Amino acid sequence: MDDKKQSQRIRNSVIAVIILIVAVSLAYGGFYTVSDMEQAVITQFGEAVDVVGAGMHFKIPIVQQYNKVDMTIQGMEFGYYQSGGTNTTVESESLMITKDFNFVEVDFFVEWQVQDPVKYMYNSEDPVTLLRNILQAEARNMVSSYDVDEVLTTAKTEIQNSIRDDVAAKLEEYDMGINIISVSLQDAEPPTEEVIAAFKNVENAKQNMDTLINEANAYYSTVIPAARTEADKIQKDAEAVKEARINDATGQTARFNEMFNEYSVNKEITETRMYLEAMEAILPGVKLYIDGGGDTLKILNLEDNANQQGGGVQQ
Repeated sequence: MDDKKQSQRIRNSVIAVIILIVAVSLAYGGFYTVSDMEQAVITQFGEAVDVVGAGMHFKIPIVQQYNKVDMTIQGMEFGYYQSGGTNTTVESESLMITKDFNFVEVDFFVEWQVQDPVKYMYNSEDPVTLLRNILQAEARNMVSSYDVDEVLTTAKTEIQNSIRDDVAAKLEEYDMGINIISVSLQDAEPPTEEVIAAFKNVENAKQNMDTLINEANAYYSTVIPAARTEADKIQKDAEAVKEARINDATGQTARFNEMFNEYSVNKEITETRMYLEAMEAILPGVKLYIDGGGDTLKILNLEDNANQQGGGVQQ
C-alpha cells in the first residue's frame, strides 16, 4: 500500500514538473522582441490581427504567431549584381531595344521601402520578385520610347524619373504595400565589343556628316550671295536693255507716225525724200544729181567719175 502511494506521488510529481516545464516554455515562447527597424504582423489562426513596433511584446502561445517585416529603405540591383566589389552584368535583365531598333544594356539601382507590412505580407505571394518584374517591364517600355543616342546621353534623367513614376503607379494599382523611393540609371552602353565598334562607326559617320553639312553651309554662304549679286546685275542690265529698246521702238513709232502724216499731205515729195534718204543709208558716200534735161535722178560717184560727168546741178 505504501509502495502504491509512493508511486502515485512520484507520478504526480513528474506530471507537475512536466506541466510546469510546458507552462514555462509556453510563457517564454509568448514573448518576442521587435527592433527599431522592424514591425511585426500578429496573426491569429492565419488572420492578421495587429501590427506592433519596436520593443518586447507578448503573444498568446500556439494561438498567435508573428512575422517581422524590415521597414528600412532597401536597395535592388537591376541588370547587374555586385560580387567582391565587381559589377557583373545580368544580360537577361539589362539588354533592351531602343526606339530606333538598336540594342543597349541599361543598369538600374532601385531604392524601395515597405509602406504597409500587412499588405506586403499577404497581398502578393512574392512581393520582391513582383517588384523586379514590374521594374523590368516599365524599364523596357520606357527605353523603347527613346533613340539610342538619347538613352546613352541626354535622356538618362528623364528615363529614370519616368520609370520611377510608372513603377509607383503599378505598385499602387496592385496594392502591394511597397513604396518606390528612387530609380537610378547606373549605366547605359552598347552590349558587345562588336556593337560598341559599330556604334563608334555610326558616331564617326554622324560627326563626318555634321562636318560635311557645316562645309556645305559655309560654301552656301559664300557662293549664294555672289550668285545673287550676279543675278541682280544681270537683271538690271536686262532691264536697262529693255528700257533702251522700248525707248527706241517708241521713237521709231513716233517718227513713222510723223512721216505717215507728211505722206498723207504730200505723197510725191515724201516718197522722193524717203527714197533719197534710203539711198544715202544704203550707199554711203554716193552723191545724188538731178539731170538738167529733165526730172530724172542720177546717182553718181563724183570722186570716181569727176572727169567723165559734167553739166549737172548738185541737189
